[in-house]
Amino acid sequence: MQKPDLLRLQLELRDARRPHALATVVEILGSSSAKPGAKALIGETGEVLAGWIGGGCAQAMAVDTALKALASGEPCVIDVDLTDEVFGAGMPCGGSMRVYVEPVVPKPRAWLLGHGRIVEALCEFAGRLGFDAIVDDHQALPTRFPGACRLITDDQRYQQLQPFAGDFVVVATHHKGDYDALTQALNSEAGYIALVSSRKRAQLVISRLAGEGWDETSLKRIRAPAGLDLGAKTPEEIALAIVAEMVAVRRGAGCVPLSGLPASPPG
Repeated sequence: MQKPDLLRLQLELRDARRPHALATVVEILGSSSAKPGAKALIGETGEVLAGWIGGGCAQAMAVDTALKALASGEPCVIDVDLTDEVFGAGMPCGGSMRVYVEPVVPKPRAWLLGHGRIVEALCEFAGRLGFDAIVDDHQALPTRFPGACRLITDDQRYQQLQPFAGDFVVVATHHKGDYDALTQALNSEAGYIALVSSRKRAQLVISRLAGEGWDETSLKRIRAPAGLDLGAKTPEEIALAIVAEMVAVRRGAGCVPLSGLPASPPG
């Protein structure tokens, strides 16, 4: 019954976009209570959701490794010494085992609202850089967004915009849907909200949102103008600057966003 339960739970975790790790015993030397192929499914907070790879500290070591793997996004192999109660796994079975720990971290989703060349380039770049791109615009055509994992064309008020905490939202609706899109994004836990606009129009949009009751803390979540200061001019360059900012936010890097620069003096 172990494998069907693990598979069912993994599918549920995938559908819920919950990070998890799978620990698998790949090798046994000597005596061990677990056998090769034994598996344990470990949740993002360290709980063992299903399966078993051995009791005592063997499982504790797998859990600790799983949490580190989830943080780094990299799989790893651990060797568990079962011969020493003090220095090993706490189970003097007379052997050792090797465990492969594989983190399963859902790709962050990039919600791209709008159409046109900037959004097309955003979709292409985001897909290449490890984001699942979702395009939401009634004029979007599948032929223009071959890399999108989802295309939404029946959502005039952007009610289907439902990002999770680790998702990214880019509003490029050319003023026509800015308020609806940003309001929906601000009501979510999206970790990144950006508005593609001129600095002047960005100020107008944010002023209107403030007039509708949004406080300063909420409005500071909006990165406007969107992107890093690359001196971008063409649609492709603008898209590159935005995706670069998304990557910087995802990786926790320190860069200079356009939204943090002072306005240029007139003249």
